[in-house]
Amino acid sequence: MTTAVELGLIYAIMALGVYLTFRILDFPDLTVDGSFTTGAGIAAVGIINGMPPLLATLIAFLGGMAAGVVTGLLHTKGKINGLLAGILTMIALYSINLRIMGKANLPLLREETLMSPLRDAGLMGGAVSILAFFVLAMVVKVVLDWFLHTDVGLAMQATGDNEEMIRSFGVSTDNQKILGLSLSNGLVAACGALIAQYQGFADIGMGIGIILAGLASVIIGQAIFGARLVIIATFAVVLGSVLYRVVIQLALEAGLQPNDMKLVSAVLVVLALILPRWSGFRKLGARMGTAKPEKKGAMV
Repeated sequence: MTTAVELGLIYAIMALGVYLTFRILDFPDLTVDGSFTTGAGIAAVGIINGMPPLLATLIAFLGGMAAGVVTGLLHTKGKINGLLAGILTMIALYSINLRIMGKANLPLLREETLMSPLRDAGLMGGAVSILAFFVLAMVVKVVLDWFLHTDVGLAMQATGDNEEMIRSFGVSTDNQKILGLSLSNGLVAACGALIAQYQGFADIGMGIGIILAGLASVIIGQAIFGARLVIIATFAVVLGSVLYRVVIQLALEAGLQPNDMKLVSAVLVVLALILPRWSGFRKLGARMGTAKPEKKGAMV
């Protein structure tokens, strides 16, 4: 269960990236499945070739941003449907990721990574590692909160809320979408880099279905904890990511097979989408002060 909490806090970075496109921009971005592996592959190759782990992770972030820019350009300049643009980039990234990695699996067990200090000190799987990952998730959350309250961030929220209205004020919605997609996939790639270092390898298939985990974290977190304000919504995403991983762990301990986890994820998302529509759940949410989550993060 401790491992589940650790993974939930690391994957929260990916979930915050999904929140940026899914809730803020109202954009169904499937690039995530490819950019997650891109981040893992770039970080693994860099570390194996002697690059400092932090620098390798930062470059992975930039690689994810590049993938997001491609999707944004396909959608805004190429006039391709957003869902299809993400699928096209995701498919292309599979081959690109293989080129980056050179082979389907890259082991990192004997390499110095960002997780090495915790492992060497015997702190993995304990309160110290959970605290460290919680602080990391909170730093990313706070930076994202700050960005979404800047002029650019408010324009991005407005783009997702009412594209035609914000365009009438002279804001380039195309640029906002490209920026949002690049930042989202940058966070996803950075999470992929951290997960590769956490589990000790990067694999070409590690990003398959990751969008479902991100959506589950966003929807579950906001269904339970609410989404009235951006600050609350992002915190709900972090908690939703942890809750999602805990539920997955409980399902495994209950006797389900790892191959069943995609089905469990789908069921969790369905429940998170359906339950808030029930009157009893809404009344409970009203008592808790979380009510039915809004479609996107509210502007403040």
